[in-house]
Amino acid sequence: MIQTIKQLITGTAAATAVLLGYMAANAKHATIRRHDAVVSACREGSGPTLFFISDIHRRRVTKTLIREAGGPFDAVIIGGDLAEGGVPAERIRENVRRLSGLGPVYYVWGNNDREAGEELIRDSIASVGGSVLDNSSARLPGTGPRWMLVGTDDTSSYNVDIAKAFDGISGEDAVVFVSHSPTVFRMLGVDREPAVRIAGHTHGGQIRLGKFGMLEKGAYEADNGKVKLISNGYGTTLLPLRLGAPAECHIIRLRAEKERK
Repeated sequence: MIQTIKQLITGTAAATAVLLGYMAANAKHATIRRHDAVVSACREGSGPTLFFISDIHRRRVTKTLIREAGGPFDAVIIGGDLAEGGVPAERIRENVRRLSGLGPVYYVWGNNDREAGEELIRDSIASVGGSVLDNSSARLPGTGPRWMLVGTDDTSSYNVDIAKAFDGISGEDAVVFVSHSPTVFRMLGVDREPAVRIAGHTHGGQIRLGKFGMLEKGAYEADNGKVKLISNGYGTTLLPLRLGAPAECHIIRLRAEKERK
């Protein structure tokens, strides 16, 4: 009996070690997901090609990722949680510098970023000529409608200002709306219907058992000329482990078709 118990303990310990090793390896990998999105607009035209990455946290943006992403892109969007408390300043700057090699950088705040220091984050983005979209917008290249990128501060700052972010945006614009947390989508109300909504924050639950996880798994949805993307993100928080919610970043190619009435 004692020998059987010892064997069970040994077997369980070995299986646990294998599982933890698998989860750690998962956390170090990242899939580049590619999406061709057609949105409804007032005029037909070709839109921008975007690279979206969120929730980097403590992780390094690897040269391999940059090489596989290719580019150049019309916009490189960092969807918040570029860093967190304790991440070395030089790593933050290097991550931003590498991403800037793919195209113009646009950034929205995440709930952990200010732990690393607001001035450091702003300086890192500014050093590559990037833009911080804290309740503001920027024009993107493209034909047909005016393509606009709109971003907000994070809910953790209690500074989300939807009206300010959409200042100057018209109903004929093709809007790509970015926030760190998808909860901001509900703050848009019925009067603002962006063509594209993008967020991260959830990590896809990070560790899932089948369909079960702390938060919903990331997903890409395209329906009736509208697109929604919630990313699993690139890095991890608390534990450097992933299971059932693979790390990912995204390439999004946009095109507009005229609205059919």
